[in-house]
Amino acid sequence: MNGSAPAMATARPKARKFRYRTLRKLVPYLFVSPATLLLTLLMLFPMLMVVRYSLMDGAIMKKGAAFVGFQNYMALFADPVFWQSVGQTLYFTVMSVVFHFIIGLAFALLLNTDRVDPLIRSILRVLFILPWLFTAVIIAIIWRLLLDPNGVVNSVLMALHIIDFKVEWFSSTKTAIHALTFANIWAGYPLYMVSLLAGLQGIPKELYEAAGIDGANEVEKFWYITIPQLMPIIISIALLDFIWTMQVFPLVWMTTGGGPIYSTEMLSTYTYKLAFSRYEFSLASASAIIILVISMSVTYFYIKHQQRR
Repeated sequence: MNGSAPAMATARPKARKFRYRTLRKLVPYLFVSPATLLLTLLMLFPMLMVVRYSLMDGAIMKKGAAFVGFQNYMALFADPVFWQSVGQTLYFTVMSVVFHFIIGLAFALLLNTDRVDPLIRSILRVLFILPWLFTAVIIAIIWRLLLDPNGVVNSVLMALHIIDFKVEWFSSTKTAIHALTFANIWAGYPLYMVSLLAGLQGIPKELYEAAGIDGANEVEKFWYITIPQLMPIIISIALLDFIWTMQVFPLVWMTTGGGPIYSTEMLSTYTYKLAFSRYEFSLASASAIIILVISMSVTYFYIKHQQRR
């Protein structure tokens, strides 16, 4: 008994120290647990429900909806409108990302150069960033007015003798997808402009001075200094832009609604119509899961890129 008392006295501080260390490790998890619970309830649980609905026949609409496996996915793959919406979504997304980058980089270079008066640069900075301040609804209204057959765009083009008739930009199957893409390009380039301008201002001027001493011209400085220095920003923004643009809904819905004759149908509007126009929630869930898979695939590359940085 006398020998066990010192051992117990020694064990108690060790146990308290162990509990203290355990508690310290758990404290961060306790702090984030409310947010984690909220995330689970608002995102993960609905996501799992959508996956479940995509594997059922007549989900929500039928009381005893049966499990049908991947039949809803097969039905989507057999629908030509689905593949048309996939192709148009890819065109809309890729063209938007490419021209967002080109226009954003051009404006960032303009705002970063010392050859333009600082006052003019300040004014241009305000003007160039304006599209970023408008909501999707406002952008849709602006471009519907501008591209109306009796709107400003047709009036200017006819005055310059570029066209000799009033083009129905959003009502023609030949021009609707291009007009919609143009409106989205105008709305999205400020993100690239601001990000790339910050990147340009962070490039050391010594690199350009050293290149100039070695005999490099402005084009060579751009290709071998500016672009490599900006590449991490370009890749990150492009991947995020691809994910966001692929899921654009308000602009499409407020301008064309996916028409005319499915010529601007995107995966987002296609899924919406399946759910709330045709009430085929199982097919809509399957379409939503396909969008999720594509988005997660691009997200994977974005995370890998961020880890390499």
